[in-house]
Amino acid sequence: MRTRIILTYLAGLALAACGGSSPDEASAKQDVVAGFYPLAWAAAEIGGEEVDVTNLTPAGAEPHDLELSVRDVERLRGADLVLYLGDGFQPALEEAAGDAGGDALDLLGALETEEDDPHVWLDPLLYARVVERIGEALGRRAPAAELADDLRALDREYEQGLASCERRELVTAHDAFGYLAERYGLEPVAISGIVPEAEPSPRDLERVATLVRERGATTIFVESLLSPELGEAVARESGARTAVLNPLEGLTEDELARGEDYLSVMRANLTALREGLGCS
Repeated sequence: MRTRIILTYLAGLALAACGGSSPDEASAKQDVVAGFYPLAWAAAEIGGEEVDVTNLTPAGAEPHDLELSVRDVERLRGADLVLYLGDGFQPALEEAAGDAGGDALDLLGALETEEDDPHVWLDPLLYARVVERIGEALGRRAPAAELADDLRALDREYEQGLASCERRELVTAHDAFGYLAERYGLEPVAISGIVPEAEPSPRDLERVATLVRERGATTIFVESLLSPELGEAVARESGARTAVLNPLEGLTEDELARGEDYLSVMRANLTALREGLGCS
């Protein structure tokens, strides 16, 4: 027995001398907590096997509605890095980020953005800057640069795909696509405001329907995570049709199971936009 113990001890020393790592060292990944899908996806893509990423917003849920559980708060306190968007996008997380055990990074902080509009991830070039900041925070600039290059390539696809369209009015269920519209020369027309739960009045609905008729818009874009009722009501009033435009605030379980991600959904959005706006 004594001989076996000594041999085991010597084997352990040999492993250590050869650069072997203890179980704690082998599992020493950076623990990242992200407020919602685009930040969680970017962190996972950049960090790879070096990070464990927790998305606080469940699949299929609206990030605007995020309420933190006791377990969520504990995750924040134990995280090496917390990623969130400020300016009231997720107020509960923004408030709790001050108690984070590690670094807490407001990814809107260094961007020039429109007041009260956090939807920067829908502009591939703005999102590329967010990605680079995440890469700096994780100490992984090279993978972040590669992902930023992918986003710049996506921007070129959008620029070419939306260059020649019969219509430029982008009629959407809620005001999430302002940055995308500005980047590619579209005119955003939203049925409801920045926060999708802000119910438009009947007068607002009639105003949008009138504008749709006057401008000859043929498509009202609705969202996969929101009820299509408002968009369908305007479509009925104006004689338009509806189509899905995903604001990528979160993916559903089915989308994740199919292997969808930010890039694939943004390309599906481009296809929907080209069809809805009559682009050649």
